[in-house]
Amino acid sequence: MTRKFLVVVDDSLEFGAALHYACRRAWTTGGRVTMLRVLPPPAFEHWAGVREEIEREQRAEAEALLQRLAVGVAERSGVAPEFLIKEGDTKAAIRQALLDDEEIKILVLAAAVGGRGPGPLVSSIAKEGAGFGGRRKIPVTVVPGDLTDDEIAELA
Repeated sequence: MTRKFLVVVDDSLEFGAALHYACRRAWTTGGRVTMLRVLPPPAFEHWAGVREEIEREQRAEAEALLQRLAVGVAERSGVAPEFLIKEGDTKAAIRQALLDDEEIKILVLAAAVGGRGPGPLVSSIAKEGAGFGGRRKIPVTVVPGDLTDDEIAELA
């Protein structure tokens, strides 16, 4: 059974630290990185055709982003990553990913940089504690978002 490290792909400054850390842990443990991109539901609800086009564009952008990131992930982890694209709330998407794939063993997040606190996702998950994953309890690794590549290599 492969140990998978789940990373939420977002536009935050700290995302890179979480992804790099997950790659290094996957490399050292023989695991694999799973990248989750969560798409917001389209706000435009008036015409179904317009909404569907917005959804297609968002999905195409997400797929292109994951494909670009995959090159670096494969180099750093030694294995091509797995992609997940879900729509809606990020926490709900993470829970669903955990339910769908028993091989996901660790959720890797990064704390916000620049004294902004831990970040909304980290704070939210910390409040829920071990019950966050629903039926499954998995460890959550929170990486300082401002770690350098050398610091990550030393820690992972």
